[in-house]
This record gives sequence, structure tokens and C-alpha cells, in this order.
Amino acid sequence: MVNSTKQEAPLTLDVFTTGIWKENPVFVMMLGLCPVLAVTNSVENSLAMGLASVFVLVCSNALVSALRNFIPKQVRITTYIIIIATFVTLVDYIIQAISLDLYNKLGAFIQLIVVNCLILGRAEAYASKNSFSKSVISALGMGLGFTLALVMLGGVRELLGAGQLMGYQIFGTNFQPWIIMILPPGGFIVLGSWLLLINYIGQRRTGKLIAEDLRSHCSVNNH
Repeated sequence: MVNSTKQEAPLTLDVFTTGIWKENPVFVMMLGLCPVLAVTNSVENSLAMGLASVFVLVCSNALVSALRNFIPKQVRITTYIIIIATFVTLVDYIIQAISLDLYNKLGAFIQLIVVNCLILGRAEAYASKNSFSKSVISALGMGLGFTLALVMLGGVRELLGAGQLMGYQIFGTNFQPWIIMILPPGGFIVLGSWLLLINYIGQRRTGKLIAEDLRSHCSVNNH
């Protein structure tokens, strides 16, 4: 019997940090935008959805990785969906038990984690091809990156749309809330603004690296 196991790359910090910034699910890969735009009208909702997604992502990726050698290729997608749906059902009941008010605010978007392309995509593209430890660490990084993006959107929308954060009043009584920010169009406006800022910072950083590289080449040639 031929051993077809491929040599796997070692576990490094990049496995965790890649999903937080370099390959952020929202700001770079543009995945899972439905909950990003729908539930980020407050930090509380954003944080709850983010942590729920982290739970489902880590648990489903861990189980997919552990069973990857036993799942037939012909039914792998169906199996992944069943695994994901199991953990979504579990987190759905957990949120109901913790806070019924929060559960009602999130509405159907908890159940829709099942069809979040980020969750299924990581199971198919990463967990099914990597070890248990790498899959868990990568899923945790991706989940935290997704949560960070949700909170960044929710923080801006709640601050400008209600003048408060997590229920605490930030601006004075004279502040006139920008109601549009807590409405659906506000999600598009804030997401577009964050993307513009992040891309601008990325281009500035790339330009500096290119300039430094050119200066180093010129100094070498002069010598």
C-alpha cells in the first residue's frame, strides 16, 4: 500500500494571524456579507454574531479535520453541511437560553450561519486538507477576524446612529443621531468606508516598501 500522505507545513503563528488581517473574511475575502450588513447596527449584536460564528467555525472545522480520512469524497459537502448545521443548532439553543431578547434581535441570521460561505468554504478548502491542530488554529483566527470586522462596523454604526456604545451614552444630549447608520443603507456606507480606508493604508504601505526596495538597489549599484 502506497502512503500518499503529503508532508504538511509546520504550525506557525501565521496560521492564526492570517485570518485576522492578511486574509480577513470581510475586508479582504468579502465573505459572509449577509450577516455583516444585517446585524451590525450595534456592538452587542455584532459581538454575539461574531462569537456564534467563531464557535461554529472552530467546532465544525475540528470535526471535519478529524474525520477527513473517513468521509467519502462523493458525500463530503453534504457531510460538512450536516456537521455545520449540528453546531448551528447547538449555538441557536445556547443564545436562546442566555438572552431571548438578543436572540430575537439576531432573528433568522443565527440559523443562516449554516449557509455562510465562510464556514463551508473553510471546511472544504482547509479543514479537509490539514491536521486537526492547524484546522482549529486557522478557524479560530478566521473567526476572530470575522468578529473583529463585525465589531468595527457595529461600533461605527451604533456610535453615529444612536450616539452610544453597548448601551452607554457617548455623546451629549445635543447630539443628533444619524438614523441612516442603523438602517440597512448604513451597513453599506460603513463597510465601503472601512474598505476604502484599509485599501488606502495597504497601498501606502506597499508604496513605501517599493520605494525602500528601489533605494536599496540604487545604493548597491552605486557601490
